[in-house]
Amino acid sequence: MLPPGSSVEGVVELSGAVCSISYALDTVESTIKRVSDDRFGAIATFIGTTRNSFQGKAVTKLEYQGIKLFASRSPIIQSCITPAYTKLALKTMTQIIVDARNRTPDFRAVVQHRIGVVGVGEPSIVIAVSSPHRNEAFRTCEFILEEVKRKAQIWKREYYEGEDESEAEWKSNV
Repeated sequence: MLPPGSSVEGVVELSGAVCSISYALDTVESTIKRVSDDRFGAIATFIGTTRNSFQGKAVTKLEYQGIKLFASRSPIIQSCITPAYTKLALKTMTQIIVDARNRTPDFRAVVQHRIGVVGVGEPSIVIAVSSPHRNEAFRTCEFILEEVKRKAQIWKREYYEGEDESEAEWKSNV
């Protein structure tokens, strides 16, 4: 297992958007307040939580880190921890906001991704988007979610009931 604090927290504030990576997420109410704007008539939110099963296995918890642990076939290098720095993940998340603005220019957004251990039923990602109309808010929220899952340098490790924790594997967050 990786030592506590393997990943660091970080936040980037843009005009009309905030991206953060942290061990604890803001409340949904405070997140909604951050995107509220009297010019806008819609707020779409997404809260991704840890489910209790995956491919027929009982999940006990997830762990998210801004690093990737991979095994090596080399007898000299058994494993390597490669930092995918929070700074890089935040840069990627910022670019996702820029890309979303190219599609829908008028919105406010908060994107929060958790790192560390996330228990079953607990949120690991919260996204809130406000815009003039609901369709834009929903589409932009979904676009940001899918792009963060696809591109952000955050890895997850799933732990399963009845399996040794040391055998849990890191995988990309898709």
